[in-house]
Amino acid sequence: MGEPYREILVVDLLGGIGDLIMVLPAVHALARRNPGASLRVLTHEPGAALLREDPAVTRVLTPRHGEAGAEREAVAEALAARRPDLAVTTTRYDGIPDLLAASGARCVTDLWRRPPADERVGERYLRILLAEGLVRPDDLRTRPVVRLTADEIADGESTVGRCLPPAAARPPVVLVTDAGMDVKRWPAAHWRALAALLARRGHPLLALHAPREHPPTARGPVLDPPCPEVAVLPPRDLRGLAACFAAAARRGAVVVGGDTGPLRLAAASGAATVGLFGPTWAERYGVAGTRAADLQGLPGCPHRRPVAITEQPCWWTAACPLSAAGSPAGPACMADVSVASVARAVTRLCGGTPAPHPAGDA
Repeated sequence: MGEPYREILVVDLLGGIGDLIMVLPAVHALARRNPGASLRVLTHEPGAALLREDPAVTRVLTPRHGEAGAEREAVAEALAARRPDLAVTTTRYDGIPDLLAASGARCVTDLWRRPPADERVGERYLRILLAEGLVRPDDLRTRPVVRLTADEIADGESTVGRCLPPAAARPPVVLVTDAGMDVKRWPAAHWRALAALLARRGHPLLALHAPREHPPTARGPVLDPPCPEVAVLPPRDLRGLAACFAAAARRGAVVVGGDTGPLRLAAASGAATVGLFGPTWAERYGVAGTRAADLQGLPGCPHRRPVAITEQPCWWTAACPLSAAGSPAGPACMADVSVASVARAVTRLCGGTPAPHPAGDA
């Protein structure tokens, strides 16, 4: 590696909370390899909040408005304010790579190039940066981490403590039932059956009001009517939600959810996770690691395109070619993830042991 860069701009304007969390290892690796650098990140709200207390990030920038062209304008403003000597972007639309290249900075403008179907997105980013000589081989082991303040940690402990019984036979399980997009939703009947099964086994259950990445779907709440076994966390912004996940993790919790930002946020907050993958390929979009179980529904689906998910016929409409029209179970790949397989994964991640007593339990 050469001399450290002094001005670094990372652009992630893909829009999803999960997209930003997947680029966090690259942000942290670049900060580690360029000590003392000014590292700015340009991204969207609400995900931007996750970086505002991050010691690796000097400043977080966001587009000024939501109209067409806002992202390109935000890149131009960032370049005019301070010219970077290194620019890295996950974003390919609206001529943003060309705009960065015209600044004269050293640029890495395609972190998506030639992706293999079996390499996870965040790891692919790091491997490309390694090939560019910008990180080192040991950086490939970097995992997403969200940094929280002491006050946020204390608030998360208090919030989760109020929602859980003082003693339980097993660690808690947090259910992330809203997938943001219908195509990623696990069937409501599966969620209800899982909740009943885990409650019988002695797991306290929590569900959450998660910040939405997309407009509300036409379907109602997944746990409707409400399951008496499940306590609902009070509404929280993203940082508050991360603090609750961290507090649950200190109690040995497992978080279960689809391929969504909140599930990735849970993992980045230290929690064990069980991911329910259907239209997205777990080998590419999974959470990975010893504290994660990524369950793939209908692995032989002929319509799945692991490296071009938005071109799948089901992606935008959730109209699954393999499901009966109007099926209440939704996409066949999501329905294929069984309640029994999820329960087994929860048991494995819990280790079958009683919940640990966390330090500083509220």
